Parts: sequence; C-alpha cells; structure tokens
Amino acid sequence: MSELFVAILLLTGASFMILASVGILRLPDLPTRMHASTKAGAMGAMMTMAGVAVYFADVVVFTRAFAIVIFILITAPIAAHVIGRAGYFLGTPLWEGTVKDELKDNYDDNTHKLYSGFEPAPESVIPPTQKKRSEDGEL
Repeated sequence: MSELFVAILLLTGASFMILASVGILRLPDLPTRMHASTKAGAMGAMMTMAGVAVYFADVVVFTRAFAIVIFILITAPIAAHVIGRAGYFLGTPLWEGTVKDELKDNYDDNTHKLYSGFEPAPESVIPPTQKKRSEDGEL
C-alpha cells in the first residue's frame, strides 16, 4: 500500500515538473514564465521529496526531505521575485495582453530607482497618491 502512495507522490511530482517546463516554453513573457516555473516546479520538487521520505521511512531521510522542502518554500519565491524584478529593470518586454503594470509609474528609467510613493520622488516619477488625485482632477 505504501508503494502505491509513493508512486502517486512521485508521479504527481513529475507531472508538476513537466507542467512547469511546458509553462516555461508556452507562456508569453518573463513574469508569467517565472510564475509557472516557481509554483509548479516547487510543488513538483516537494511532492518528489515527500515520496522519497515515505519510501525510505527513516527519520534521517524524513528530516532531510523536510529540510529540503522548507528550503524550497523559502528560496523559490524569493529567487523568482529577484529574477523577475531584474528582468523588468533590464527592460524585458511584457506581453501585449498584460493588463496591469504597477511598477511603470514608480520606476525611473534614468536613475534606475524604484519609488514606493512614501518618499519624496523626483519630478519624473509621480507618487501613486498624487497620481490618483491628479486623475480625479483634485490636484
């Protein structure tokens, strides 16, 4: 019975990894590719490690598999965020169907600084609160 459960975990992990690779090949731009590779790839690795832990049924193997899963949970989103942000700052084009670009109004191409709207920004970058007021005609 446990071998069946291990097989299901390993096949599920492999399926998620295949799904991640298909997402990298098929999706149109960097942010969506990063999303596919991070979510599905991490889930596939975690399912595979769960299968390994169940198969060996040893405390040492379980502890190592658990540590690997925690490491993946911590590092995968951070790495994807940093790579996606670097790609955005380098000017990687977004997909034409992108609905929202929240960084566009807060990123200064000349100085390569990203403003949050809470610090004084130069004239070329309008903080979000002032931008909203100017769109409403209240400024």
